[in-house]
Amino acid sequence: MDQKRLLLAIAASVGILLLFQVLNPKPPVVPAAQQQAQLQAPAAAPAAAGVPGAPTDAASATAQRAPAQRLRIEAPRVQGSLSLRGAMLDDLVLRDYHETVDRTSPLVRMLYQRDSATPYYAQWGFSAAGTARVPTSDTDWTASGPALTPATPVTLSWDNGQGLVFEIALSLDDRFMVTADQRVRNSGTDAVLVQPWARVRRETTPHVEGFYILHEGFVGVLDGRLRELTYSDAKTEAAKRAGVAFTQETGAGWAGFTDKYFLGALAAVDPAGRLAATYRHTTANGGDAWQVDFTPTAPLNVAPGASAHLAVRLFAGAKEVATLDHYRDTMGIPDFEKAIDFGWFYFLTKPFFHALAWLYHLVGNFGVAILIFTLFLKAVFFPLANKAYKSMAKMKVLGPKMTEIKERHKEDPTKAQAEIMALYRSEKINPASGCLPILIQIPVFFSLYKVLFVTIEMRHAPFFGWIHDLSAPDPTNLFNLFGLIPFDPAIYSSYFHMPAWALLMGVTMFLQQKLNPQPPDPIQAKVFAWMPIIFTFMLASMPAGLVIYWSWNNLLSIAQQYFILQQDATAAAEAKAQRQKLMAQVRGIPGALRRLPGLVKKS
Repeated sequence: MDQKRLLLAIAASVGILLLFQVLNPKPPVVPAAQQQAQLQAPAAAPAAAGVPGAPTDAASATAQRAPAQRLRIEAPRVQGSLSLRGAMLDDLVLRDYHETVDRTSPLVRMLYQRDSATPYYAQWGFSAAGTARVPTSDTDWTASGPALTPATPVTLSWDNGQGLVFEIALSLDDRFMVTADQRVRNSGTDAVLVQPWARVRRETTPHVEGFYILHEGFVGVLDGRLRELTYSDAKTEAAKRAGVAFTQETGAGWAGFTDKYFLGALAAVDPAGRLAATYRHTTANGGDAWQVDFTPTAPLNVAPGASAHLAVRLFAGAKEVATLDHYRDTMGIPDFEKAIDFGWFYFLTKPFFHALAWLYHLVGNFGVAILIFTLFLKAVFFPLANKAYKSMAKMKVLGPKMTEIKERHKEDPTKAQAEIMALYRSEKINPASGCLPILIQIPVFFSLYKVLFVTIEMRHAPFFGWIHDLSAPDPTNLFNLFGLIPFDPAIYSSYFHMPAWALLMGVTMFLQQKLNPQPPDPIQAKVFAWMPIIFTFMLASMPAGLVIYWSWNNLLSIAQQYFILQQDATAAAEAKAQRQKLMAQVRGIPGALRRLPGLVKKS
């Protein structure tokens, strides 16, 4: 039974790593020149947007008019502009993030204009029942100021000439949040029904990483429940319901598009109000278009001389843990941190992140923080691992006895195995204890992998030497002699990527196994012998930070095992000395007895 548990534990460990390799294929490499060409390529004017009740865009007419006026946006962490034609925020750059680790590379662009190759924008508008004129995507709004900044809110206004004045009061904080208060003032003689709406829209399907463990697409928390849809699933669902992939009423809630590191989302301001949040798939220029919109569940009834309003927030920026937590706590945006895909091990992953972030602020390097954090984990699990290593040390001492049993019963393996198991029981040894250190590492491995993979704080975080990005694989490669041969073998297969840190990890794992006793079963011994090689190939394409963690953990385990072996050797030497002393005392007993009569006579 112990042998079965051992093989099952080994198979589970190796199977999990193989599953990582299968579920996380290496994404195709797009040359930088091609990426730049895709971003700069011209695109035709997009078709009408699909907001229920919203007016149809007059794209062809707009193309013949003068260029739209733009409202400049300036803040500590974002910059860009808003088109006053249609009230579209379609130009936004993140000032703290670059496309690559090179600090001279372009800043990350969050939102794109509608005449770009990848339109991605937010918009605010109105629809109305009856014949009341409302602003359209072709309407030129008037701005109350030249720039929207954290210190200078701006109000957009438009008069329909029939007694209705529409306003969008915009304010911007010092991070990534825009608040839009959409207002209608009725100076006419009749009541009107007006429905404000806000939307975030992508008129192309974005590039996705393609990893099973990472969600990209529609995401939101509506009435306390996380709602996620990939682009492919949304398209399937929308085909069944006239373009609507999903819709739900919500009070406090948010919904939008998540990429690996960035988020564009709408959030309700008034938790007492009810909004309909909708995920949509439509078409634009013959291709796919995606949309998230918020609308009131019922139109606003604006009586003569009265006004009505709807306030909605827009987040467009980086998914920083502290920033999302800040908005959750200060603005009441529920579970906003769930925009980061921390996964099933959320209860471990997020505390791990906070521990690493705290250490980073102390030492100034996430790689060093990982080393310190690993040392802390070893200390926490020391009693459990210590018990396992002591059991393995006993097995190593019993190695000669087990060899003698196998030699004595070489013709009857079943009997040999039975005697070995009886020896284990008599010595109180668990033969499966050698797998315990690996099994302990599995949830830690998953959680740390998630932290490195999904948190933007780890993006472009350097270590030392050639490691400039802990979230990316080690760029060195054995198969081109670590850069001496000017070509990249990994373009042919990911298995031709064998970096220096993965090799170091394999060596440390091999040395760790050398301190362990050889399993008595030949099959088990072969499995153990192959594990360093298998793990080396599995971790070769994983984030460098994860490989550094595993290598360092192996070195700490080697030190721990050596310490235990030395303790056992000292204890064995002391026990041997005690036995020799006792035997000497026993051998001296007959002589003492022979001298006893003489001593009695003298007395």
